[in-house]
Amino acid sequence: MAYDIAASTDFFHGQPYAMWQEQRAESGVVSAQGDGAMLGGHSVVAWDAVEAVLRDPVTFSSSINMAHIGQFMGELIVGLDGEEHRRYRNLVAKAFRQSQLEQWDATLVRPLINDLIDDIESAGRAELVADVTAKYPVQVICGIVGIPKDEALQFQEWAVQINTGPLNPEQGFAAKQAMTDYLTPLVESRRAEPIGDFLSDLVHAEVDGHGLEDERLWGFLRLLLPAGAETTYRVFGNALFALLSRPELMQRVQADLSLIPGVVEETLRWESSVTMVSRVATVDTEVAGCPITAGATIGVVTGAANRDPMHFADPETFDIDRPAALHMAFGTGPHQCLGMHLARLELQAGLEIVLRRLPNLRFDPHDNGPAPVIEGLAFRGPTRLPVVFDSASASTPR
Repeated sequence: MAYDIAASTDFFHGQPYAMWQEQRAESGVVSAQGDGAMLGGHSVVAWDAVEAVLRDPVTFSSSINMAHIGQFMGELIVGLDGEEHRRYRNLVAKAFRQSQLEQWDATLVRPLINDLIDDIESAGRAELVADVTAKYPVQVICGIVGIPKDEALQFQEWAVQINTGPLNPEQGFAAKQAMTDYLTPLVESRRAEPIGDFLSDLVHAEVDGHGLEDERLWGFLRLLLPAGAETTYRVFGNALFALLSRPELMQRVQADLSLIPGVVEETLRWESSVTMVSRVATVDTEVAGCPITAGATIGVVTGAANRDPMHFADPETFDIDRPAALHMAFGTGPHQCLGMHLARLELQAGLEIVLRRLPNLRFDPHDNGPAPVIEGLAFRGPTRLPVVFDSASASTPR
């Protein structure tokens, strides 16, 4: 299979699946000298190899994340290993308890997506990325932390700048400082007078007599806002793109909203918004027969694993009737994404309300802009989704 390495690995516009398919067919591991190896080290692209690396934090450490994105976010849970990681994770996990998720669903998530649809439903047309998906998850995360909705777009901008800090360090450091300056009064207020919200829980949480040290609190907040905002908005766009590109499937799901959980899980497998995570080898080892020396960096390509034909039948096809199976959208092992239940909640609620309140939703046939496409190397999503739909009526309740 031929592919253009430069086009495949373009950070913002890359289409890497053909490259990963060829690499997976050859060995499942690309050495430091191979085309498409990540971070000057190795890329792991086959399901079994990806799973083996992510489930072995002793041999494959997450500490590399502290050296890269950690300089823009601070001391991060995704950069810790072992007992230190376990204690930190248990501290912040309390803030994502099931009762809290249920409360957010009723009081925050559904009201926010409904407000966004209120703004567009009478027009009969919209650009769903600008009008909905880019606003919704960041408003949810800001609401969780206690940031007013009208400040959310500023946090979206900071989130993108922090996530892409390695590409533009000056901008990344400036966003880090701006976010800290904004959040400091909120943190100090909850320290002095907890009010029973998410931020109060974080500030006052304890496990085994230990609380969350300041630098780790800041690191978690700087991670939460970009991770919760940017990744979910992209995968929400991916789900809408998948349905809009298949009009018969769109009609089927709009007629039976009970299919939405299947849409969410298949989107997470087929086009996850984050395609890779990083590890570093702590000892000389091997993966799928490929020797890896101590200190070598490893790009663990979960997006490639999610299309491994040894694990999924016909993996390139978007199929919401696919038998239930594990996917790697949230990783696996001790660093599996803490926010995965919140992400699923947002995606299911968002799709339900968009599809119920925008009948006959379809791509705008008269749009003159570039054709919508999911693109990107490490972060994937559409940049625009121009649509038309039947305008609001009494038959489409809020």
